[in-house]
Amino acid sequence: MARISEAYIPMPRVGLISDTHGLLRPEATAFLRGSDFIVHAGDIGHADVLNELATLAPVTAVRGNNDKGPWAEAISETEVLS
Repeated sequence: MARISEAYIPMPRVGLISDTHGLLRPEATAFLRGSDFIVHAGDIGHADVLNELATLAPVTAVRGNNDKGPWAEAISETEVLS
């Protein structure tokens, strides 16, 4: 029988959030604190949401159908994470 290694390999904590619609609630911020990486899966609502998330961890975001205007034009509709 194979033996499970006793070596500890830390797993990154990836925070996932979506549909903030311009409002990043304190409960969400508290939950995401400690993440190694954050993914925002669309309907961000305002660039300030991404700026605040970026104070917690590196962020990758995709544009949702409600993300319109000059601030959202630089955000892709799809991303590939690796």
